[in-house]
Amino acid sequence: MLKGIHPLLGPDLLHAIRTMGHGDDIVIADANFPAGFLGPKVIRADGVDAAAMTEAVLAHMPLDTFVPQAAWRMEVVGDPAAVPEICATFQDVVHRLAGDFTVHAVERFAFYEMARKAACIVATTEFRLYGNIILKKGVVYPHEVYRV
Repeated sequence: MLKGIHPLLGPDLLHAIRTMGHGDDIVIADANFPAGFLGPKVIRADGVDAAAMTEAVLAHMPLDTFVPQAAWRMEVVGDPAAVPEICATFQDVVHRLAGDFTVHAVERFAFYEMARKAACIVATTEFRLYGNIILKKGVVYPHEVYRV
């Protein structure tokens, strides 16, 4: 355990977030997501829901302000205008912890293609359908870095 580090960030996930650079993506995936076969490293977060994991990641990682979009969710198949409760929760968490960002809906297979290029996939045990989000890491500025 460390001071100031969100307790849901285990050593593998903390290492992954720490080694990601500006513009790298992280996927936080639900229990139905095909995490193991898309290519990026998979970090298990069993017993954790996707909203809590999103909050843990965003407690330490800024979103990218240099691009028009820095957060995406999977669009509901057959009803692209629908916003499942978990997706509304993602938007609330992003707004609260990262600022004025919109979580954009992306068609299912396009979302999978984006996930293939991610730095890593965090496989949660989120059981709510469409509990998947991709976050693009932003710049950490010098004044935000802890100094001794």
